[in-house]
Amino acid sequence: MAPKFPTSFRTRGRPFLAFFTIFSFFVLGAIFAVKIGGPAPQRGFDLSHHAARAKITEPKVRAETKGDTYLLGVGKADITGPVVEINFAGYADLSQVGTGLRQRIFSRAFIVGDVNNPDDRFVYLVLDAQSGDTAVSFGIFDGLAALGDEYSVYKRGNVAVTGTHAHSGPGAWFNYLLPQVTSLGFDKQSYQAIVDGAVLSIQRAHESLTEGYLDFGAVNITDGNLSRSLYAYLANPAEERAQYSDSTDKEMTVLRFQRASDGKNMGILTWYPVHGTSVYQNSTHVTGDNKGVAEIMFEQAMQDDDTAADGFVAGFSQANVGDTTPNTLGAWCDDGSSQMCSFENSTCANGKSQACHGRGPLFTELDLGIASCYEIGKRQYDGARSVYDSLDSSGTAVVGSTVKSFHYYHDMSFWNFQLDNGTEVQTCPAALGYSFAAGTTDGPGAFDFTQADSGEPSASPVWEVVKDLLHAPTPQQQACQNPKPVLLDVGEMTEPYAWSPNIIDVQLLRVGQFVIIISPSEATTMSGRRWRAAIKSAATSDITGTDAEPNVVLGGPANTYAHYLATPEEYGIQRYEGASTLFGQWELPAYINLTVGAIQYIAHDATTSPDPGPTPPDNRNTSLSFITGVVQDNAPPGKAFGDVTAQPAPAYARGAVVNATFVAANPRNNLRLEGTYAAIEMQDSATGNWTQVRDDSDWSLVYTWTRTDTVFGYSSVTISWETEADALPGTYRTRYYGDSKALIGGAITAFEGVSSGYTLS
Repeated sequence: MAPKFPTSFRTRGRPFLAFFTIFSFFVLGAIFAVKIGGPAPQRGFDLSHHAARAKITEPKVRAETKGDTYLLGVGKADITGPVVEINFAGYADLSQVGTGLRQRIFSRAFIVGDVNNPDDRFVYLVLDAQSGDTAVSFGIFDGLAALGDEYSVYKRGNVAVTGTHAHSGPGAWFNYLLPQVTSLGFDKQSYQAIVDGAVLSIQRAHESLTEGYLDFGAVNITDGNLSRSLYAYLANPAEERAQYSDSTDKEMTVLRFQRASDGKNMGILTWYPVHGTSVYQNSTHVTGDNKGVAEIMFEQAMQDDDTAADGFVAGFSQANVGDTTPNTLGAWCDDGSSQMCSFENSTCANGKSQACHGRGPLFTELDLGIASCYEIGKRQYDGARSVYDSLDSSGTAVVGSTVKSFHYYHDMSFWNFQLDNGTEVQTCPAALGYSFAAGTTDGPGAFDFTQADSGEPSASPVWEVVKDLLHAPTPQQQACQNPKPVLLDVGEMTEPYAWSPNIIDVQLLRVGQFVIIISPSEATTMSGRRWRAAIKSAATSDITGTDAEPNVVLGGPANTYAHYLATPEEYGIQRYEGASTLFGQWELPAYINLTVGAIQYIAHDATTSPDPGPTPPDNRNTSLSFITGVVQDNAPPGKAFGDVTAQPAPAYARGAVVNATFVAANPRNNLRLEGTYAAIEMQDSATGNWTQVRDDSDWSLVYTWTRTDTVFGYSSVTISWETEADALPGTYRTRYYGDSKALIGGAITAFEGVSSGYTLS
């Protein structure tokens, strides 16, 4: 059935009373403690296992007969927002407020264009963030428009804004009220850091545009993810499950961007499903989680690789991530029982979910998931590297010269459509079930909510009162959402502005036989499989313009964050993923209908675009915020900003942790985008000169900020270098870059601090 394009949407009502707004923020926040440059050997990653690759043959200019040429560009820019005093995006845990930085986060942009028709191009953005989002997307398009006519080719129809789904980055940038609750609203500094970095990455990719080739390959990474909702997955038909060897997709797809002029590789773009929840929700240092590790590890490895062009960009995009976890040892009860959590609803002996936690491969390190995060990132790096090194001999060239894309908005509120068997069904305004509040084994919820709660809700009756106080679902909504017992009728809550999206983005991208589904929701494993299969079946040679077999990948969560996408069978089980499938049990068939029904717009001879549909609300300038800014910074009496209050020891063995503590100022005064708060410098034994060999994009360098006196504005910073086993012996020192804010006038003043030297042997 062809998609329908509604042209109106529910408008905002009048503002809430102030007391009710504050009540909503704090009560709901309590309920939902759940997830919603030096040389390579001197950097923060251990690359010794690649020593055999140190000498690589100079690439040769490839034969043009191997594949068609495309207009290609790659770019990368810093999007690290405020690393302190801002709640993180992902777990939606009120207590997870930033205290520092372990690894800077980035936007990576990949442009693919038609050489013969350069206006036919698309941008695929990979943000080291929880997701793409409506507010961020609006900001990116505003930023592109400000760059002038040269960038007018980049429009809503051909730019996909995806997130790696990391859960350890600054939040407070969402468009809708519900995900703003635990961050106490919207923070323009956090939002602008992502927007500006995304625009800059596109600008850099645009400036790098050149003719080149695309090749892809795949590898199975069998130990990189696990199903966290196997009970729900098993509700899918047995004959369907029998088609697959595992309950999660293990295959990583790698797409290589190769420059035609000299055969140098400009970058790679990968798709692999694994949640960005390696770092636990009680960690408060900003990171890019496991995909952030893989990205920087790959980019650093390419710095001395003869196959790679300068400025090589590695994007590790998310796939059908919904029911996957990086905690590959399974979910266990941390209650002293040494028992695994219950299979059906992930609870422990007391019938509650709070003690049930997934365990990463190195959970015994007891380091808030840091070592496991690095390991899961390294497994993705190793898989991608194995494909990269074999593409010349075993890769598949992208063929078919055309590049196409489409995008439109669609309102899911009570939308009627037909299934393939002719049955008429309906999607619903957004709503979240009781099991949403139970959280997952990656981040358990609070109180007495449990997963797989599809009958009479097991939570205390007090939550019925809370639900009705906020907005009781109408009989039509409850019937539409059945069998989900609705806890939060967010799609019908519009005071003081919309709580969740009802309008979603529908988008496909295609280059030759390579098709990318852009999903606003976190598709579960089987949802992704069904969606990819439907698109592959529809992407005939009449669409692609080539007889090559279509290769379909799914990227997201993207553009507008719309929570989860479970199959109808999984929806019936109502574990977390089903309860978080906003638009009812027919959401997946609707997504398939909306994309397959519009696939003609990516046909090789397509000349038209779909109706853009209803524009979602833009809440950037009307969003509430209870986030206070920086008032002042001061150094304690007798001290100056940058003074060292705790020097490193004179000598360390490799593998030790080197700490230096400084008189500090609030890092929110200057995000130091494209810069660093912390550095390690190494002394040249011959000249005595110092050279920076680590910065705060390195996993091994940790920046921790502590407020020591709120009234007087005192604070300290500890910079910790977790020295690597393969770090070069020598003399080092630690440098701190800070910026202080004056109470009178608010002037921001930069300063530096440097430790005494120390040796590493």
